[in-house]
Amino acid sequence: MQWTAFVVFLIFFALVTVLGFWASRWRRGNLDLLDEWGLAGRRFGTAITWFLLGGDLYTAYTFIAVPALVYGAGATGFFAVPYTIIVYPFVFVVMPRLWSVAKRHGYVTAADFVRARYDSHGLALAVAVTGILATMPYIALQLVGIQVVIATMGLTGRGILGDLPLIIAFAILAAYTYTGGLRAPALIALVKDAMIYITVLVAIIALPIKLGGLGHIFHAAQVALPTHKPPGALVVGPAGYSAYATLALGSALALFLYPHSITGVLSSGTRQVVRRNAALLPAYSFMLGMIALLGYVAIAAGLHPKVTSLVIPELFLREFPHWFTGFAFAAIAIGALVPAAIMSIAAANLFTRNIYREYINPQCSHRQESRVAKLVSLLVKLGALIFIVGLPTQYAITLQLLGGIWILQTFPSVILGLYSRWLHRTGLLLGWLAGMVVGTWMAVAEKFQSSVFPLHLGAAVIPGYAAIWALVANCVVAIVFTLILRAAGVPEGSDQTRSADYELDVPEGEAAAAY
Repeated sequence: MQWTAFVVFLIFFALVTVLGFWASRWRRGNLDLLDEWGLAGRRFGTAITWFLLGGDLYTAYTFIAVPALVYGAGATGFFAVPYTIIVYPFVFVVMPRLWSVAKRHGYVTAADFVRARYDSHGLALAVAVTGILATMPYIALQLVGIQVVIATMGLTGRGILGDLPLIIAFAILAAYTYTGGLRAPALIALVKDAMIYITVLVAIIALPIKLGGLGHIFHAAQVALPTHKPPGALVVGPAGYSAYATLALGSALALFLYPHSITGVLSSGTRQVVRRNAALLPAYSFMLGMIALLGYVAIAAGLHPKVTSLVIPELFLREFPHWFTGFAFAAIAIGALVPAAIMSIAAANLFTRNIYREYINPQCSHRQESRVAKLVSLLVKLGALIFIVGLPTQYAITLQLLGGIWILQTFPSVILGLYSRWLHRTGLLLGWLAGMVVGTWMAVAEKFQSSVFPLHLGAAVIPGYAAIWALVANCVVAIVFTLILRAAGVPEGSDQTRSADYELDVPEGEAAAAY
């Protein structure tokens, strides 16, 4: 048992717990309204949104999984860096339109927008269900980050005793998310991001000095990676170009389709806040590159963990004083709590707005709607906890792999729908179904070991991200059936939005009130 590390870890965990419960009093709003509980009243300014989105997108699993992938496979793991560089220009152009139309009509989820844009209950339900399915394993994987650091500190046991620290952590998370809504993770994100930045900067400066410099680290990685099973490489070879490029592109297109990302965007006070954050968030891409580089540092340190996900915790435990290790482990654990909270809120918003209100209780009051969302957020966390405690971690990783493939299949309905209504609502639904089937089949064909699928085109074999191949199938089916259905005169429904809605900004007085 690493007592020094554990005590420091406990102190910082207690700090964010206090902040989480105090959040319900911060910028107080009527939490009986879903807009206030699930989107914090849509009043976050540039600074809070920056921390919220950073805490939302750069998770504990990122801190654990990205360097672990680089440790095992080498340069392929760095695809996460270009994809975060690609995504922010995309956000700068696209997301202000979604913010504006959502603000104008009071939409809380992407499925709300799709329902109004295409006048289609079925298509909105498909988007909502896809979002919930893609989010659940993502929440479960945040638990992996907490499990790893708890186990590394020596808090182990059998049966319920072994899982008790994890259960306590998520019970606390559930309590302050229930009481504070989105305000809780937004406030905690301030502490979390500061701790992550300190941890990464100290590690990337101190460890190369201790291990003989970056030259030695890269040389050690170059020697060791080809001996791994399967072999890795310091530089991506020509055979890996298409896989690397499609992973980066597909991940970039998918990232802001996840419900928790959209929740972060819609909580912004103005569309200008969204644009400013698209310009400022690449600072996290720099940090992500530093985090990924720690995979090579672990090779140079001579680590050989039983499981690659233990690389970073073991690296910190070996190379740093235990008090700093406790600080770093607290940063990783808090880095799990923030996105897990936002993800559970986003999933609850989807269920409440697009399933409960749409199909179960259409006449529900605002208070009932908020209450159901709070209860569902608890159930989502409980489901993730049961999943990770009762089943092997590999199942969660498998489902998260599918989640990335699935969520990209909402791209035509949500993103293309922000610019054009040319695609027929039934064509979009059939395209979504085709993409889901093709993407899932490709993952099954690879035995859930990889999200890269080798596409055979005649004599050529092109390895690529399965989500991109599935999206191509999705778009082809949607276009073909749009032409067929339009020729057959099938009704397309009415559009409840107007062109001016997509450029709407709040009046100056309201903008000044955003924080």
